[in-house]
Amino acid sequence: MTVPLSGVPLTDHAAVYRALADAGFTDAWSSEVAGSDAFTPLTLAAAWEPRLRLGTAVAPVFTRGPGLLAMSAAAVAETAPGRFQLGIGASSPVVVGDWNAVAFREPYARSRDMLRFLRSALAGDVVDREFGTFAVRRFRLERTPATPPPIMLAALRPQMLRLAATEADGVILNWLSAADVTTALAETSAAGPGFEVAARIFVCPTDDAGYARKVARRMIAAYLTVPAYAAFHRWLGRGPALTAMWDAWAAGDRRAALDAIGDELVDELVVHGTPEVCRERVSQYVTAGVTVPVMALVSTPDLERGGADAWKELLTELGPPANPPA
Repeated sequence: MTVPLSGVPLTDHAAVYRALADAGFTDAWSSEVAGSDAFTPLTLAAAWEPRLRLGTAVAPVFTRGPGLLAMSAAAVAETAPGRFQLGIGASSPVVVGDWNAVAFREPYARSRDMLRFLRSALAGDVVDREFGTFAVRRFRLERTPATPPPIMLAALRPQMLRLAATEADGVILNWLSAADVTTALAETSAAGPGFEVAARIFVCPTDDAGYARKVARRMIAAYLTVPAYAAFHRWLGRGPALTAMWDAWAAGDRRAALDAIGDELVDELVVHGTPEVCRERVSQYVTAGVTVPVMALVSTPDLERGGADAWKELLTELGPPANPPA
């Protein structure tokens, strides 16, 4: 499950983490856009709920310096020995440039260089080298984690997917359908045993299809107009289905852009329905090769009205069945 949950204060997340573990969820994964940072929710989870594995999806490779990113990761790894996975990624020009005042240049090279730096730093090495997109002079962690965390790389298209397969411990996928997983994983054939495949899966748990599709259209327009995601979906073959939206968005007509997103596309990319339907849809990603299906819940009016009790009931309903069929 993606944490923190929308509308629930971080101070109330001890009950959320307990409810997740009780419901059969194995992992809590954080993201980092404009809400909580990636590490604080996981630090709380490490202290409050020892049953959960933890992961970032993702910590951007531009918004922290190499040493600070290594320290942040090492601190969570020390707090939750053997339970933490560090997911890193390029993020986007808006998050990096517009919101964090950092130049978004050479995202592939920066991701590669940060991955290589972190591999050495988290192992306790003294790092003193030129990496191409940055240089580090005689950095060594003062608190090296006893169990260095696996490092996963967010990837969309072939070059980054192949980098993940050859140099990372896993890959993180985002904004794709279950049917797209095979296409993405065809580029990771060089990966060794134990290679993890995480996917963030947006889940709107309501049987009000009209509401779910309305919210999903806004999300799709916001994300898939970002150049990296637009290129990703062209590569997946969705250019014809998305061209009208892209054209309207570029012309400044947001309403037309939303109207151009068809129901079929929405239903491919955003899981919605009853909890039972959502579980079944998420299981399709697992069948396709995802080893860590990370639900990212989209709030609904019922959840907002019901508060913490409604969230807890939903987590129980979304968790794996107590007695799965043989």
